[in-house]
Amino acid sequence: MSKIQVIVSATAIIAASATVASARDQIRIVGSSTVFPYTQAVAEEFAAETGAPAPIVESTGTGGGMQIFCEGVGEDTPDITGASRAMKKSEYDLCTGNGVDSISEAMIGYDGLSIATSVENEGLTGLTLAQVYMALAAQVPVDGELVDNPNQKWSDIDSSLPDTDIIAFGPPPTSGTRDAFVELGMIVGCESIPEMEELAAASDDEDFFENNCSRMRTDGPFIEAGENDNLIVQRLEADPNAVGIFGYSFLFENQDKLRDIALNEVEASMETIGDGSYPLSRPLFFYVKNAHRGVIPNLNEFIEAYMSDDALAAGGYLSERGLVALDDDQRASLQEAVLEGAAMEAPAE
Repeated sequence: MSKIQVIVSATAIIAASATVASARDQIRIVGSSTVFPYTQAVAEEFAAETGAPAPIVESTGTGGGMQIFCEGVGEDTPDITGASRAMKKSEYDLCTGNGVDSISEAMIGYDGLSIATSVENEGLTGLTLAQVYMALAAQVPVDGELVDNPNQKWSDIDSSLPDTDIIAFGPPPTSGTRDAFVELGMIVGCESIPEMEELAAASDDEDFFENNCSRMRTDGPFIEAGENDNLIVQRLEADPNAVGIFGYSFLFENQDKLRDIALNEVEASMETIGDGSYPLSRPLFFYVKNAHRGVIPNLNEFIEAYMSDDALAAGGYLSERGLVALDDDQRASLQEAVLEGAAMEAPAE
């Protein structure tokens, strides 16, 4: 090939790349169903303020969002993914292996995992994490042995609880909400049961609690309800005796329909989630593909809108939707890092 042909070919490639880059005029965002309403709110505010096309926001679940986000760089892949837990090392490795080698991590605030029921359910008002575990775990201790969970009614666990069937709608394994619920609720509840402590002490398994307390039951009382938390809200309205597991924002937005079930005698609220006294408190994140900055139209401006005090500060429009804000110093550090496009480090194993 002649030198002139090489130059012409290179020019054609650059022109084609520019056409591809400009073919998509909407920002594309995937990820957590819990982060979804916050990102959607920013998207709507951004479009209204700027006149730019509203970003496309899809609720795919945290795990599903990571898989799509990490497929590679280019207009066919998302620009941002939301997450209701931090990115895992395996997900980071998937990203870098596919050329997504610069990612900004944004911890936008805090949320609580709510266990809620219909306002019409007056019997079930509070649970301990141990009782939650005994209701929803695949196996529980009985007479010194782990057996398949025999508990069908709440009263089977404790006679002071209602004599109604255990029916719990919750997130699937691909959801960050499920990961957080297992870590903060199931395992912690399991560890608080004396019989489980005795079984762990007698076991050679160094990861006894993680290996034996993480599995949700599959025989009926626990029902995977998909990634759309609004569907769980609808199911609780239809069945007043059922409980649902989802992010606090969905409880916050449906207080006329739903009632919080206190956990370890602490109710979910902005205050208890913010100060950490509520046992199922967790941080929320989004991740930006830095290679798309300056390429996908309006992406930088959208990130600036998301990082604004109007959105993230206490009293901002996201706190009005249930997000528990970072303190001023944390927020300032976050804003600086994300706006500068600082690349996150690889997560620990």
